[in-house]
Amino acid sequence: MTPDSCSSCRTELPPFALACPACGALIYADRLKALAASADVAAESGDLSESRKRLADMLRLLPAHSRQYATVSERIRDLTQRLEIPTNEGLSPSSDARPWWKRGAAGIVAVVVLLLGKLKFLLLGLTKAGTFLSMFAFFAVYWSTYGWPLALGIVLSIYIHEMGHVAMLRGLGIDAGAPLFIPGVGAFVMLRQQVDPLTDAKIGLAGPVWGLGAALAALGLYAATEAKIWFAIAQLTAFMNLFNLIPIWQLDGSRGLHALSRSQRWTLVAAIVLALILTEQRMLLIVGAIAVWRAVQREEGPGDTRVLATFAALVFALSLLARGVG
Repeated sequence: MTPDSCSSCRTELPPFALACPACGALIYADRLKALAASADVAAESGDLSESRKRLADMLRLLPAHSRQYATVSERIRDLTQRLEIPTNEGLSPSSDARPWWKRGAAGIVAVVVLLLGKLKFLLLGLTKAGTFLSMFAFFAVYWSTYGWPLALGIVLSIYIHEMGHVAMLRGLGIDAGAPLFIPGVGAFVMLRQQVDPLTDAKIGLAGPVWGLGAALAALGLYAATEAKIWFAIAQLTAFMNLFNLIPIWQLDGSRGLHALSRSQRWTLVAAIVLALILTEQRMLLIVGAIAVWRAVQREEGPGDTRVLATFAALVFALSLLARGVG
């Protein structure tokens, strides 16, 4: 999803923009760096097909008239020519006989480089004593039940979700506290001022958006390493964020729905029903039922198409990732 404004000059961005019309900055610079690093690692390990695939993904995020687009296109043509030359052994260089760390190097580097762009911000919350200590207590509770790998994955996923709220708050110039964990319950960010329904919806849905990113990162690590713990973390992360989309009480789904008009609420209900049919994720029965209840109420929000689209996209993506849970 295209950001609302340029991170460099704060110019408002048109939908589906790939570069800022004012300063020319690439909108998806962090993602492009990750893909480029992944392509380089794949090429160095001999997996030319994977390298070409990563470069092709880069083209979709680059303006067609840009210098970077021409450079990447040239690299793809070069790799295509090299792939057409048969090897003497007739074996693919990406054979499954390679160690997992070599097969997964490209994916791991892509995830690491992508996270490095946000690493400084993510580490910020850990400098707060309240966040760190409550996070450790949360981890200790889940460690005793699920073991440390899964417990650590859950804690970090929740932390990333909460930092999504903090990132949006900072972007909107709103003061807020660092995340605090409650063992056995979850975590929250204390908002220190009143906001309008639309602003509250943006803040609320930012958590599941970042949570979806955490789930996709875990899924990428599973694809790279074939370690099942990453798949479990991906599914649980998606399920927890889908739970947060239930439009009730102080959950993120309630904050998102609060900004929607009555007609948009019924559109969201339709999207939830479709997602339920396609993914068979039973959590959507609860999400949908409460969305229907909220849609028939007299109160309604100002309406916002971007909030509706974000909410619906999260429902589909998280339901698909969480199919094995719930």
